[in-house]
Amino acid sequence: MYINNEDFETWMQKLSKKLTEIGQDLKSLINTSDVFEEDEKILDNQDLAFLLKVSYRTLQRYRTSKKLPYFAIGHKTYYRVNDVRHFVREHMDFQTYRDFEKKHPTDNNDEKDE
Repeated sequence: MYINNEDFETWMQKLSKKLTEIGQDLKSLINTSDVFEEDEKILDNQDLAFLLKVSYRTLQRYRTSKKLPYFAIGHKTYYRVNDVRHFVREHMDFQTYRDFEKKHPTDNNDEKDE
């Protein structure tokens, strides 16, 4: 197979661009210790949809309406447990809130149990 110089240069530019994008994604992952507190937990889309018993589309509606704070790394969506707790308390029924608290207790709840 023969590749002329022009095609090769175009291919190398595309490859270089993709590697730069991957490098930026890795930098954002490496620097997450600056973004999160040591004991802070995060949930991804799949975890949260399962936990709240809603579809991915429903989560998208909550994000779009700015009811549910989120952040993205690359093309993956994440939620801070504290933000989800506040959202559930404000926008969901009491049973859903209780179920969420059982699976993700706050430090205050831990102290009450002891």
